[in-house]
Amino acid sequence: MTVFQRVTDSLSVSPQIAVDDLDRAAGEGFVLVINNRPDDEEPGQPSSAQIEAAARAAGLDYLHVPVRGGPTPDQVEAVRRAIEDAEGPVLAFCRSGTRSIVTWSLGQASSGAADRATLVRQGAEAGYDLSGVLGA
Repeated sequence: MTVFQRVTDSLSVSPQIAVDDLDRAAGEGFVLVINNRPDDEEPGQPSSAQIEAAARAAGLDYLHVPVRGGPTPDQVEAVRRAIEDAEGPVLAFCRSGTRSIVTWSLGQASSGAADRATLVRQGAEAGYDLSGVLGA
């Protein structure tokens, strides 16, 4: 079972999810799933289309913002807006969860929604080190 790591009331991140995780995500109150993983990054990973179909079947909205390496400003903004516009908690995932939380944290920092110290603390509490991502 994939662990959904709570970062804030509005966001949780996780490593790669399975199609079977989507019903549980809906049951836990998530309303949107954001996939930050490019298709075919690793053999055997479910495709975006498979995850989207399972998400929609579970009553979840779905957004695919594939991030390779570091996120672009457009990707950061797309994720920030999607989370801001969601009418409930969002689950974002990638291979390990790192690209998802990094993309989110950059959006929070650039919009002024949270300061660096808060973001680094929230990342650490969720098991991710954001200290090198957000600058000093």
